[in-house]
Order: sequence, then C-alpha cells, then structure tokens
Amino acid sequence: MSREFEVTRDIDLPASPDDVWTAITSDSAAWMFPTGMEIPAGATPPEDAPVVTWDPPSHLVIRTESPDGTFNALDYAIEARDGGTAHLRYVHSGILADGWEDQYDAIGGHTDFYLHTLAQYLQHFNGRPVTYVGRPSSGIEGPGSAGTPEAMDALRAALGLAPGAAVGDAVRASLGDARTLDGVVDHATPEFLGVRTADGLYRFFGRNHYGGVVGMSAHLFGGGVDAAEQEAALKAWLDGVYA
Repeated sequence: MSREFEVTRDIDLPASPDDVWTAITSDSAAWMFPTGMEIPAGATPPEDAPVVTWDPPSHLVIRTESPDGTFNALDYAIEARDGGTAHLRYVHSGILADGWEDQYDAIGGHTDFYLHTLAQYLQHFNGRPVTYVGRPSSGIEGPGSAGTPEAMDALRAALGLAPGAAVGDAVRASLGDARTLDGVVDHATPEFLGVRTADGLYRFFGRNHYGGVVGMSAHLFGGGVDAAEQEAALKAWLDGVYA
C-alpha cells in the first residue's frame, strides 16, 4: 500500500543566500551527490527540467511525477539572516510504495545527514572544486555481510572509534590504497557517521538499519583526484572491513 509523506527541516547555514542557492542548484556533488540536474550559476533551467519554481536565490521547487500517479517533490525556501548567513526551510514530499515505514525513516535520517553536510561544505569548503567519489545516490556499498545490526560498530572500530564516538573525536585510520583518513568526527548518530579532513568530507551510511548494507561516499576538495581510482580503493577497503 502506498502512502503520502512529508519531511520538513529548518536549518541555519553559514553562508549567504546566493552561496546556498549555488550549492543547491549547481554544486550538489559537494554535499550530496551529482543529481544530473546541475544548473551553472547565472543560467536558467532547460525547458524540460522538472522545475516548478525558480526564484533565485530565494525559492526552488523541483517535482517529478511518474505514470503510476506517484510524485517526488523538493522545496527549498532560503531567507537572508544577520551576519551574511541564511536560513533554509526544506520540504521533501511525495508518495512511498510498500514498506513505507522503513523508507520514511531512511528519508528522515538521510535528510538530516545531507543538510548537515551542506552546512559543513559551506563553512569549510565553499566554492572549492570538488570530486565526488561514489555512485550517485548509492555511494559505495559494502558487501552483504555489511547488513548485520552490528555493521556500523564494525565500521567505527575499523576507523579506531568507539561505538559511542561523538562529534569532535579525532580520527586517524588507514583506508588501504585510499591512504590515511586523518580528521575529526563532524556528525555521529547510530545510523550515520561523518568525518571531515583538511580537504574532504567522508560520509558513512548505516543503511543496515533500513534493510540495506553499510555504504560510504567522499567529497574531495583537493586537486588531481582520480574518482574511479579512489572509488575502487575505498570499495576494497570497505569490503575488507566486513571480510
């Protein structure tokens, strides 16, 4: 049975409305993943884009509809705040199919993680060229053995972190051929873990909590990154965690 849903979030962001708008419309690879709908700064959406509202830098609404009558809509409302900052009201709505309870929980958790990553990008890497490592929307997935209830604890242990790792904890761990992860925890919940380094944001997704497997992605802001090479190296490391 399908069911309509709506997830609403309000977040203050450490950047101007113009920078927030640019991050959402053209730099999604820097904080979420490449959507295939990136629109260069100063440009307008193509005629066939599923854009309902385009009012830079204040309001963006994207809505896609399927032949079966379901839809998916993203609504970004941006307001200027004191000190050159901005407030974002984000609403994700649509229709979920069978198993909607797990899907709804997953949407809520992923929304919080992605919006947090947006804030981290704007605060620490705003405007820097980025290489996204992973596949759009799914990132880099672990093996089937990364789907157990304890899978995120195994990941934390591989990073030298305790099960109760908290924001601010230091991280220094080998990622195999993907080199050393040297940074700090910037996001920590039972389902999600974020690590920020001097030139990157590493995101770990506990999708084992939603019927999937643990996965990861990376947003790398240094030059000369070979995305395919990095993805292969991180995939090999993640598989090794659960070997």
